[in-house]
Amino acid sequence: MRSPFKYFNSSPEVIRLAVMLYVRYPLSLRNVEDLLAERGIDICHETVRLWWNRFGPLFASEIRKRRLRLRQGCQEWRWHLDEVFVKINGQTHYLWRAVDHEGEVLEAVATKRRDRRAALKFLKKLMKRYGRPVAVVTDRCPSYGAAMRTIGNARRQICTGRRVNNRAENSHQPFRRRERAMLRFRRMGTLQKFSAVHGSIHNHFNVDRHLTNRCSYKINRTAALVAWQMLLT
Repeated sequence: MRSPFKYFNSSPEVIRLAVMLYVRYPLSLRNVEDLLAERGIDICHETVRLWWNRFGPLFASEIRKRRLRLRQGCQEWRWHLDEVFVKINGQTHYLWRAVDHEGEVLEAVATKRRDRRAALKFLKKLMKRYGRPVAVVTDRCPSYGAAMRTIGNARRQICTGRRVNNRAENSHQPFRRRERAMLRFRRMGTLQKFSAVHGSIHNHFNVDRHLTNRCSYKINRTAALVAWQMLLT
């Protein structure tokens, strides 16, 4: 397999570091440029843009494949579904997100509408990759119920209020912080691309710090960083 880093003057380590800083943390392109300059790495912010556009989806795809292999044979217990409003050039779009019972982001789909057709597209893409869960937790948006009846999954749906679906509500917070740092999006394609990459990288580095002690957290953090450095090698 040909290395994707071929024909790039910078080392793979620098490229991985730049992409990780930009996607994982609420930083702008120029913030990443300044942080790398402090480390003695002189690049332009447009180079960071090029790297994230080129390698971000590749890294996210590799992370997703590895996590899917780990989930094989495991029953999908409960999914939490929710959508948020995203402004693009003054027009309202919708970002649908699915997380499992542990808070891992499964899928993110951007659409122009919030109707049955959009919900059906979201659910079909989700179930094609992960199969059918035991239960699906949603809010009271009627689009979910209509889509569930279409695919014959209505008996698995659990309609709830806002607080019961906090698992999905909280999953939007890291993305919202990134959205503010990027001064919003200008195209729906960029929204779809970034949300998919951001979700995979967030899963990779999310080591549940609030649930573990300091020693376990350091071990898990080191393991995540080592695995990141081994991507596409």
